[in-house]
Amino acid sequence: MDSLSNKVMKLKYVLIIAITLMILLVGCSNIDEKLASSTGNVVQTENMISDTIEKIEIYHFHGTHQCSSCIAVGQLAEETVNTYFADEVKSGKIVFGHINIDLPENKLLAGAYGVTGSSLWIGTYTKDGKFSSEENVKVWYKINDKPAYMDHLKGIIGQKLAGN
Repeated sequence: MDSLSNKVMKLKYVLIIAITLMILLVGCSNIDEKLASSTGNVVQTENMISDTIEKIEIYHFHGTHQCSSCIAVGQLAEETVNTYFADEVKSGKIVFGHINIDLPENKLLAGAYGVTGSSLWIGTYTKDGKFSSEENVKVWYKINDKPAYMDHLKGIIGQKLAGN
């Protein structure tokens, strides 16, 4: 009987640990439902029609409490922008920011982009007044490979600068 009791206790501990891990993963993967349903590189909210780019915004949206993956997405994005697009940042053609969506002063910006959780978004403004925004979900799969992450994001930003 004592052996059965020990087995039941071990099973309870395993279940508690499994449930705790699931809760942590779900809370940390506040990446957005679009991540699971996305089949492409980015999720577009509007189509770009113009090829004359005035400004590009690259925002790492996050909550007050971030998991290590959320932090990595933001840090690698900032490093990519500063490494490959320093002149564009200096001129104001590219804007980069870490935006805490839990702060009231950031609700309007998060709403304009359609943000629902931790994410990396690229907003593009054309000289003819059009705006489009895209969530880049592929970066989440590259956070453990810095060169791949940076190459990927550099390519996306380069395409945007070229009007594509």
